[in-house]
Amino acid sequence: MKQRTYLCIDLKSFYASVECVARGLDPMTAKLVVADPERTEKTICLAITPAMKALGIKNRCRVFEIPKHVKYITAPPRMQKYINTSADIYAVYLKYIAKEDIHVYSIDEVFMDVTDYLELYRLSARKLGQRIMDDVYQTTGIRATCGIGTNLYLAKIALDITAKHASDFIGELDEESYRQSLWNHKPLTDFWRIGSGTAKRLEPYGIRTMKDIAEADEDFLYRLFGIDAELLIDHAWGREPVTMADIKSYKSRSNCIGSGQVLACDYSFEKGLLVVKEMMDLLCLDLVEQNLVTKSVTLHVGYSNRLNVPSAHGTTTLDIETSSDTLLIPAVTKLYERIVSPGCGIHRINITCNNVTPETYHQYHFLIDGEELERSRKMQRAVLDIKHKFGKDAILKGMNYEEGATTRERNHQIGGHKSGE
Repeated sequence: MKQRTYLCIDLKSFYASVECVARGLDPMTAKLVVADPERTEKTICLAITPAMKALGIKNRCRVFEIPKHVKYITAPPRMQKYINTSADIYAVYLKYIAKEDIHVYSIDEVFMDVTDYLELYRLSARKLGQRIMDDVYQTTGIRATCGIGTNLYLAKIALDITAKHASDFIGELDEESYRQSLWNHKPLTDFWRIGSGTAKRLEPYGIRTMKDIAEADEDFLYRLFGIDAELLIDHAWGREPVTMADIKSYKSRSNCIGSGQVLACDYSFEKGLLVVKEMMDLLCLDLVEQNLVTKSVTLHVGYSNRLNVPSAHGTTTLDIETSSDTLLIPAVTKLYERIVSPGCGIHRINITCNNVTPETYHQYHFLIDGEELERSRKMQRAVLDIKHKFGKDAILKGMNYEEGATTRERNHQIGGHKSGE
C-alpha cells in the first residue's frame, strides 16, 4: 500500500487573531481577549492571543481569572465574522488541494491528504505546508501551524505537541520518530483523544506515558476500556487505520438533530419549562424545513452548579413519526414535568430529536386529527417562509415575549455568542 502523507493545519488563536487583524494589531504580540463584556466576570474567554498565553493565562479561562495587573483589550465575539474569515481561508486551501482531500475538523483546523500533490508540485510536505501557511498569512493576516504525519493521528500529534516548539511552526512525525521522541512525553492528556478521565483511570496502574500503554497487557486494557482500548493501543504505537477516503465515505447509521443552551443564570422550574417549549418549537421548524420526522425526543436538564445534584435525563416516544409542534411540544412538556425537580435551579438544557428520517408520506394515528396536523404543518411552512424572507424576528410567538424567554436573544447569536460582523 502506498505510504500516505497528511497535513493538519491549525489557525493560531483564531478568534483572537481575527480581532487583532481587524484592529491593525499583530496577533502574535498584542494582548487581546475575546469575551462578551456584557456578561459577568464568570464568562469564559473564547480565545486569547499568544502574548496572553505567554503570561501563563489559560486559553479557555474565565475573565475573573485573568490577573488584575494585566492590561489587555476585550473584543466582543463576532461569530459571523469568524465564519466568513474561515471561509476565506478555506478558499486558500482549495488553491492547492481538492475538497475531496480536505476534511474540515473545526472552524480553525483542517486535515489534508497531500500524498498525490507532492509530486505534482515537486515539493516536500514541509515546503507545501509552508507555502499554504504563507498564503493564508498574506491573504488574511492570520498565522497558522502545521503538523505532518504518515497517518491522520500522527499529523494531529505533530501539530498539537511538536509544531508549537518549532521555529517555523511545523512539526513532522512518522511511527518511528513518534516512538523515539514522544513515547515518554508527559502529560498523557497532551495526546489527542486522551482526556483527564482516561489518564486518571490509567494512573493507579503506573501507566503515565504512551510507552507505558504500548507495553501494557492488552487484555488488561480491554477489560478497563472495552472496545475503546483498540484505539488507545493503536495510538500508543502511532498507528491509525482511518484514511481520508474512509472519512469521506462514512455515513452514520442513525441521525438526530438537537439544540442546547447554557442559561445566563439559574432558572426556576417554570422559566425552564418556557425555554424548553421555545427550543422544541424551533426544532420542529428545523424538522419541517429539512423534511424530517421523529417519534423520539430526549431531554437533558442540568441543575445549578452550586448544587451537587445529578442532571435530569429522559426520553419520550410518540405513537407516530412527526414534525408537528402540536404533538412534539406537549410531549416534551410532559417529559419535563415528569423528570425535572421543581426545587432545583436550572442551568443547562439539551433537547435531541432521535433517529430522524425523511418524511416520505403522512401516516396518522386514528386518535389524531389528520386535518388539524395538516393545518399545523401549513402554518409551520408559512412561518419558515416569513423568517427566510424577513429575518428570524419577523414572526414570533407570545411565549417568546415572556420573562425568561431566550429565543429573541438567540436569534442574533451563533453557537450561543453574538453573530455581529
